Amino acid sequence: MRNIIDVKKTVVNFLKENINCYDVTVIKIQKVNESWNAVAEVFEDDSFLKSLNMPPKQVRLFYSVKLDDNLEISSFERLSLFAGMDSDDQ
Repeated sequence: MRNIIDVKKTVVNFLKENINCYDVTVIKIQKVNESWNAVAEVFEDDSFLKSLNMPPKQVRLFYSVKLDDNLEISSFERLSLFAGMDSDDQ
């Protein structure tokens, strides 16, 4: 049985090793049955500006990462938006 700190470390390490990013912050972790769902905030160079050979600018992106109970990554994807961050529900 893994704990939430192990999940966070695994997600951060995985994203740092597999995408070209500057910073990774896990902003959500949820245990669902025998698996874990996490969302991370990541800062990367803007790929559009990079394709135009313009000076880089960092953009904030969100990634969803799913892990099993043994902390094996089963999937990850870039989210088009993450509704939990900038909402006025507070």
